[in-house]
Parts: sequence; structure tokens; C-alpha cells
Amino acid sequence: MEMDVEKEYQKLGLNTGEFEKICGYLGRKPNYLELSIYSVMWSEHCSYKSSRALLKKFKTSGKYVLQGPGENAGVLDIGDNQAIVMKIESHNHPSAVEPYQGAATGIGGIIRDIFAMGARPICSLNSLRFGNLELNPRQKYLFENVVKGIGDYGNCMGIPTVGGEVYFDKTYEGNPLVNAMTVGIVEKDKIIKSKAFGKGNLLVLIGSSTGRDGIHGATFASDELDENSEERRPSVQVGDPFAEKVVLEVCLELLDKKLILGLQDMGAAGITSSSVEMASKGEVGLDIDVSAVPLREPSMIPYEIMISESQERMLALVAPVMYKKVKEVCNKWNINCEAIGKVTDSGNLRVFCKGKLEGEIPVKTLTDLSPVYHHSYSEPDYIKTTCKNAITDSEIKVIQSKHSLEEIFKLMIGAPNICSKKWVWEQYDHMVQTNTVILPGQDSAVIRIKGASKAIAFTSDGNGRYCYLNPYMGGIIAIAESARNLVCCGAAPIGITDCLNFGNPEKPGIFWQFKNCIEGMCQACSALDIPIVSGNVSFYNESFGTPIYPTPVSAAAGLIEKLDHIMTMDFKDTGDIIVLLGENKDHMGGSEFMNLFLDRVGGQCPELELDFEKRLQNLCLELIKGKIIKSAHDSSVGGLGICILKSCIMGSIGADIELGLIGGSIIRALFNESQSKIVVSAGKNKLKDLIKICKKFEIPFMQLGITGGAVLKINGLDCIKIKEAQNIHDSSMENKMSL
Repeated sequence: MEMDVEKEYQKLGLNTGEFEKICGYLGRKPNYLELSIYSVMWSEHCSYKSSRALLKKFKTSGKYVLQGPGENAGVLDIGDNQAIVMKIESHNHPSAVEPYQGAATGIGGIIRDIFAMGARPICSLNSLRFGNLELNPRQKYLFENVVKGIGDYGNCMGIPTVGGEVYFDKTYEGNPLVNAMTVGIVEKDKIIKSKAFGKGNLLVLIGSSTGRDGIHGATFASDELDENSEERRPSVQVGDPFAEKVVLEVCLELLDKKLILGLQDMGAAGITSSSVEMASKGEVGLDIDVSAVPLREPSMIPYEIMISESQERMLALVAPVMYKKVKEVCNKWNINCEAIGKVTDSGNLRVFCKGKLEGEIPVKTLTDLSPVYHHSYSEPDYIKTTCKNAITDSEIKVIQSKHSLEEIFKLMIGAPNICSKKWVWEQYDHMVQTNTVILPGQDSAVIRIKGASKAIAFTSDGNGRYCYLNPYMGGIIAIAESARNLVCCGAAPIGITDCLNFGNPEKPGIFWQFKNCIEGMCQACSALDIPIVSGNVSFYNESFGTPIYPTPVSAAAGLIEKLDHIMTMDFKDTGDIIVLLGENKDHMGGSEFMNLFLDRVGGQCPELELDFEKRLQNLCLELIKGKIIKSAHDSSVGGLGICILKSCIMGSIGADIELGLIGGSIIRALFNESQSKIVVSAGKNKLKDLIKICKKFEIPFMQLGITGGAVLKINGLDCIKIKEAQNIHDSSMENKMSL
């Protein structure tokens, strides 16, 4: 393509300094194909140029880690020659302009990352953020179609979607967050990597034909959304889950028969990123022949073929002697299989079309030598004002003058961020593969390992309001809460995959949020001894210059060594004691109560002391393994009052609670969101044992009351009937979506 590249590089997302660097690496000006390859490989989405330096601070190794960051997904050892493979990624920008396909292809991409490691996917989770459903009809459209896209793709693949989270806040109105996680299981000796090696070995494209969908999708994901974003629908890929199911089965069969040497998902930047990453890891060169690529649209030119993000494609490394057998397997499944390149010792990526050299680039200039930015940072102005804007006693009194405690409980339990998300997960097939032990709606999802007495648990957590008020503490809380949710289900946390959603990193206030959040997460991972084994950074989550709240999502995995250690949040029997593990403190900053009744985010973010948190989690696990307790539930959004009420709702049983006031206020006692609190229930005959173990771990405790009846009673006052609370909790989301 003849074109003046000096007029084009900025359109492709490159700046002047980057263009000059490219010219220096090549010793000449790039042609348009080469410029396009650099633009996608140096995009924020592919190169992590604004985050790479900080991400190196994460704890990435540990007792269970077989593979940390750097491959398609992280791998954790769960014993008996088995491992789980896990990763979470964002598909925010595509979902903002084309929610159904954006979400569906997000699921498809993360599934490919899992079987690219040789693992069979066993479950998916997601973490979603949208604007206010009641104020903006478009939010319902986005929400409905994202959920449908996730459900349709996962259901067609036969992979259960077992859990996740959904939050609503006006900050996400112009830029929703769609973070998708998938987990697979693999025998340890069958794990495969993506490194290219062996001069003469073939690069074989397996899967769907290549079209123009998704061209420059990686560049699109590295830019802010504005009034022109709707015009960039061609940057959103189109998914075909039935084709992906075939690709999955083909790849696993090829691996089982030991016919391939390496495997790489073809996601962002298509053939370019998958081939370049394989070559870079193996420190080799590659010759690619784009005329060998099966096309949906015959008129496509080399640069389009190289950067198309058409879905359901994989790139395999195959020894020439095995190519015939690989083709035989693919032909049996009626799927494309073409050798499109070979490994060289040149260190260069060379692109040919019908024998003509179209472009040549040193591989390392696309990866190791890509730009790394250390952006300037400074505390944003809002911190000084917003964090002082705490809820006051007079404001609480006004709320109490307008609403009875019963009305407050009804409004809280029906709030979008607290009510049941059944409307979401009932659209997902969460029981396919018949390994789901705990249904969605609990603190964590639990999956049984077939043929074993153990199980694995998964959860995803992240509170953007906390990170907005205090990114460092918000980062700590994201890690700690995900681990605490696992512990409440009886699982020992073994690893995390994270998705870091932030605004434009070139703005000093945004990069300050990112830097501080990373530091908090690092501190928590170190103190709790939980490594981060994979993940994703999503920047430029802004619309019309307004950023989202900084939203790190911590998706954690835990190991349950025995099936009888599985714990749930529901109160089980009448007459059981209810005990609070931890302390109830006055932390109303960033709370759901404040947001719901004052439409304001302010005050100080809740605090968390990591040594205390670690002892609390160890205490909970010992109580579960010792069969001291019957239920456990993490107190989080909505506070202690909502924590207790949810355990009542899930168990269809009431409770009689005596709770001390905080600052003379029952509202502060019930709805503050102070951290490191777990509500447990136990038979009265276990109280002495429970107290003994609490003292062993030096964790304060408080006997709150007993289970029983049909009402939640607080300090002698009937607050809400459990049946009524169940109805509000279970129907609120569906009611909002049907209006």
C-alpha cells in the first residue's frame, strides 16, 4: 500500500517520538504494513508500555505456582498431577459500542487463553460495571446485551458461568467494564507453552477464516471513548462459539496426540501479536506468508490480514514431519489448517505475499524494545475535598426521620449493588459439566474436581469507590476481600489473576491512582502470601474526558482439600449462636448506605490491617476444618446488617440480634463497611471451642444473637420479615430490567 506514513502514524495511535524510534530501529521509514504492525504491538493493549515497570513489583511466585505472568494464562498446582489454569481480561471498549459481540468475544478470547495452555475449560466468571439502570435507558441496553453475549457464548461452549459480580455507578455510564475470567484444568505433564523454536518448524493457523472484523481493535482499546466511538464498530470482533468449540476440541486432540510443539491464542492484533510473541519468547525469527491464510474476504491486503482480529483462530508450532497428521485431525473436524509460516534464525519478522517481501521488522523491537513510559503523577485535587465529605450525624438523623429501620433495610436489600443477581446468572448455564457444588449467590463459586475428594473455589472482587477515595487502601481491600470470600467457603487462597481498569495514564492524577493501587495490591499479596499469576491492564477507560473510578478486580482461586470442608453463608438451624469475628468500626466512607441515601461518594476509605486480616482468615479456616461452625459470611458492601440479613435470606430463617451502637447510632453500627469482619453461626455446644480458637489467633469476637423465627430482630425491634426480604432481594433486579 503506497501511503505517506508520516501523515498516518498518529491516526494509528503512535506519537512522534515513537515514529522516530521506529525509523531508528529500521534505519529507514516503515511502509504502511510495518507501521500498522508497530502500531498494534506498541499499543497500550499489547505492550503494557505505561504499566510494565510497575507490574514487575507484583508477587508472582509461590508454593502452588507452576506458571506466572508471561504466558497465555497462569498455572497453579492443586496436587495429584493436576493444575488449574486461569486468567481474567477486559473487553471494555468493544462492549461499550457493541455490547453483545463485545462481551461474547471477550469470553471467547479468554477461553482460548486457557486451552492454549493445554487445559480444558471448566468454568467462567465475570466482573461487570455499568451506570445507573434507572436514569439512563442505554445502561439497560448495555447491561442486557452484555449479559446475553456472555451467556450465549459460554452456554454454546458448554462451559458453566458459575459466579462473578455486577456493580452500578454513574461513573461507568459512558464506559462500562466487562472483565471475563475462565478457569481450566490440566495434567501437569501436559501443560504446553507458546514459545517458537527450531529452525524450519512450521507456524500453522487452525480455525476460522480471516475477515476484516476487529482490524485495529488493539489500537481502539488503547484510546478514550468519544462521540466517534460508535463509528468504530469494525474494530469490534464477531464471535462464533460453535466454531470455537470445534477449535477447542481440535487443539486438545492435537495436544493429546503430541502432534504440536507450541500453541498460542490469536487475540488482539491477530496473526501479528500471536506470531511475534511466539518468536520473541523463543528468540527466533519468522517468515509469514499472508497468501496462505484462509480468507473470508478475498480482496484483503497484507496489512489487513496481519492485524485482523477475527475470532476462533489459534497458531500452532508444528514439526514439518507432523504437519500431515495435524491436517488429518483438522480435516476430520472440518476446520481450516494451513501452514502460514516457518521459524528462522534471522531474528526478524518477515511478511511475504505470493513470494514478494512486504515487510521486515526485528522481532525484539516489537516486544522487548517497545516503549516503556514512567508517567508523571500527582495527587488529584478531589482527594482533599471528597475525603472530607463524610456522612454526618445530622444527615443520618434526617434519613432516620424520613425512613423507619424497616424501610431502610428494604431499600438496602433491594439496591442494585446488594440485591440478588439471579436475573444475570439464571441466563447462564451454571450447572453444565455437573461439577458446580455451590450455586451463584454465595461468597465464592465452588467446583468439584472429578474423581477427587477436593474442590476449587473462585471469586472476583473490586470496589471502585474505595479506590477512588484511597487507591492504596482500595488495592489492599480488593486483594483481601477476594481472599476472605474464598476462606468463607472453606478454601485456602492459592493465586490471583487481576484486571486493572483505569482511566488515561497520561494524566498525572490517573497515574497516581494506578501507582498507589499497585502498591497496595503488592503489599496485600505479600502479607497474605498470595501470588498474582496472570492478568490484564485496561487503560483509557474514559468517556468525553471523564474517567471511571479506578477499579482493580481481584479474581482469586482457592483450594478446598476435602469436600466436607465446603462452607456456605446461610444460617442452618434454629437456636444456633451468631458470632462476629473481628471488630465493627465506624467506617462509613464510600459506603453503599451513603451512596443510596445521599447519592454521594465521600469520606475516608475503610482501613485494613493486613496482619489482623491474615489471622482472621486463618481463624475462619480452622473453625471450618474443625467443624466448629455451620456458616460463614464476609461482611462487605452494605455492612454488618446486610451481611446478617443475607445469611437469613439464604437460610430462610430469622435472627435475634443485640448490637452495640457506634457513636450513638444504630445506622453506623449496621451499615458501616469496616473491613476484616466475618459473621459465623454455630451450635451452642461449640461456643467454648469457638472462643478458644479466637483467642489462639488473637481475634476479637462478639456474640450477636441466635437464629430462629421469621423476622430479623435488632435490639428488640422487628426490622424486616425474612420472607419479605427474600422477595425484595430476589426480584429487584428483574423488576428494574422489566420497567
